[in-house]
Amino acid sequence: MTLSSTAKSLLRKNLGLLILATSLWLTACSPATEVQTPVAAADPEAATGRMSNEVSYAQNYMVAAANPYATEAGLDILRNGGSAIDAAVAVQAMLTLVEPQSSGIGGGAFLLYWDNEAQRLYTLDARETAPMAATPELFLDADGNPPTYLEALVGGRSVGTPGVMRGLEAAHERWGQLPWASLFTSTIELADEGFSVSPRLAQLIEMELNPGLTQLGAARDYFWPNGQPLQAHSRKQNPELAATLRAIAEQGADALHVGPIAEAIVAAVQNSEVQPGLLTMEDLANYQPIWREPVCGPYRVYEICSMGPPSSGGVTMLQIMALLEPFELQGLEVNGEEALHFFTQASRLAFADRNRYIGDADFLEVPIAALLNRDYLAERVAYIGGTDMGHALPGSIEDLLRADDQSPEFPNTSHFSIVDQHGNAVSMTTTIEFGFGSGVMTHGFLLNNQLTDFSWVPEIDGEPVANRIEPGKRPRSSMAPAIVFDEQGNVLHVVGSPGGPRIINYVTQTLIGLLDWNLDMQQAIDLPKVTNLNSATALERHTNLEQLVRLFEARGHDVEVRDLNSGLHGISIRDGRLEGGADPRREGTAKGDEHE
Repeated sequence: MTLSSTAKSLLRKNLGLLILATSLWLTACSPATEVQTPVAAADPEAATGRMSNEVSYAQNYMVAAANPYATEAGLDILRNGGSAIDAAVAVQAMLTLVEPQSSGIGGGAFLLYWDNEAQRLYTLDARETAPMAATPELFLDADGNPPTYLEALVGGRSVGTPGVMRGLEAAHERWGQLPWASLFTSTIELADEGFSVSPRLAQLIEMELNPGLTQLGAARDYFWPNGQPLQAHSRKQNPELAATLRAIAEQGADALHVGPIAEAIVAAVQNSEVQPGLLTMEDLANYQPIWREPVCGPYRVYEICSMGPPSSGGVTMLQIMALLEPFELQGLEVNGEEALHFFTQASRLAFADRNRYIGDADFLEVPIAALLNRDYLAERVAYIGGTDMGHALPGSIEDLLRADDQSPEFPNTSHFSIVDQHGNAVSMTTTIEFGFGSGVMTHGFLLNNQLTDFSWVPEIDGEPVANRIEPGKRPRSSMAPAIVFDEQGNVLHVVGSPGGPRIINYVTQTLIGLLDWNLDMQQAIDLPKVTNLNSATALERHTNLEQLVRLFEARGHDVEVRDLNSGLHGISIRDGRLEGGADPRREGTAKGDEHE
C-alpha cells in the first residue's frame, strides 16, 4: 500500500504527539497542590538509531563532540596552536549550524575549565536568565492553572536571556590563544557553502516533535522549505547565520546583546506569532556570566568535580556516588541487576533532595554542604535495601521549609569534551532546552525555551518552591559536566551528557563504569542505560537490560522499558595518552592528533 503525502504527514505528526502525550496527560492529572515528582516522559529529541563506535586514541590533544563537523572545527583550532577554550568557541559555533535542535548561540551553557599550568579548576555559569519583567505566575492562566507543555513550549514567552556567547567570550579573554575572530571561520565558510544535513537532524525535523517548526514563520521557512522537511544528506546553506557569526567575530558577544541583532532577537520574542514574550534590550545588555566555585566530592580514591547551583547536576551526582560507596560496586557484576538496583535507590534519595532544595543560589540558600555532609548521607544510605523503597522523601535540611519542584523538565542539550596539547581541559554542556528550543528563529539561529525549566507553580500550601520564576533568576538545570581527578590530583576523566534530568543518571552511571569497573571511555559510554528520577525505573530498550525486567519487578520496581537517549562525550587521560568516546545513540565523534 502506498501512503499519500497527507497520510504521511499525519503519521509524522501523530508520532511526535504520541511522544509528548504521556507527559501531558500525567501533568494534567497531577494536582498543583499535591507534592509530585516532576514528570519526565519520552525524550522529545527521540531515538534515531545507533552507531557502532570504537574508543579513540591520541597523544597530544582531542575533541569529543556531538557532530563530526563540530569535532573537526575544534581539531582545526588545536592543530593551529589554539587552546581548549579556543576550540570550545569553534565547536559551539559549529553546533549552532549543524545541530540546531540541541544547542546554539541562542541558548546557555555550563563550562568546567582545568587550567593545567595553574593547577586550578574553574566553573563558569552562562545559563539563561528570566527577563526582569517575569513573575512567578508567568505560565499560569487567570485562574492560576499551569499550561500544557505545548502551550508553554512554543513562542516568545518561554525565551530566557541567552548567555553562551557571553560566557565563551569571558573564558576566551582569560585563556584564549588565537584571535577571537579566527574561531568562527570554519562555521562561517560552511554556513555560506552549505553543510550536509545529518540523518538525525532530518529525522527529528520530519517527526515534527516541536510544533514551533511549522507554526512560526522563520523556523518553518528554514526547516520546512517549500512545505517539505529538510532531507538527509541534502546541502543546506545558512547565510543569515554566517552574517551573524561575522558580526560576533568582529564585535564579540556584544553583537548579540546590543545593536541590530539584539533588536531583532527582542522583536522576534515580543512579536512572536505564538505566546509573545517579555525579553527586552535591557535584559540582553545587562546579562553577565558568573564564575562560580566548583562542587567537588570524594569517591573512593578519586575526586569528582562538577557545576554547582543553579545546576542541580553536580550536587545530585555527588550524592548518588557517595550513597553508593558503601556497596563496593567494583565487586559486583558490571552493569548487573544488583549494582543497578542500588544505583536506582541512591538516585531516588538524591532526586528527592534535589527537587526540594536546589535552585539559583543567588536567590535562595542552597544547602550544598549539608546535602553532601558525610554524616547526613550515612543516615540516608540506611534507606537502601534489597527491595525498591518506592517514592523517596527528601531529608530534613537545616529546617528549610520548601515545597517540591513542579517543572516538566524535558531534555535536549549537547555536550563536548576537549583536552589541548598543554593539558588544559574543557567539559561543557550547552543547551537551548527542548528540541529546537522555542521555535523562535532570527538571523539564522533558534532561541531557547529555557524558562520552562522553572517550576510553573511558585508555591504549594504556602511553602515556596526553590525553583520558582523570579526576575533575573536562572532556572535550575540538570546539566552535569564533570572532571575527575586521580589520587595525585591529575585530570583523569572529562565527561558529560545531554538528556534533561536523566543527565544526572547518565553521567553517574558512566563514572561508575570508569571508576568501579575500569572500563575505557567508550565502553563506559556504551553501557545500557538505567534511570530512576524517584519514580519508575527505566531500562534501555533493545539492550540486554530488557532481560532484567522480571528481576527488578521481583524487587518491587515499577519498570518501564524505553529509549534512553544519552549523548555522552568524554576523554580519559591514561598512561600518557588520551582515550576518547562518543555516544553511539547520537552522531558524534571523538578524535585527536593521531587521527590526522
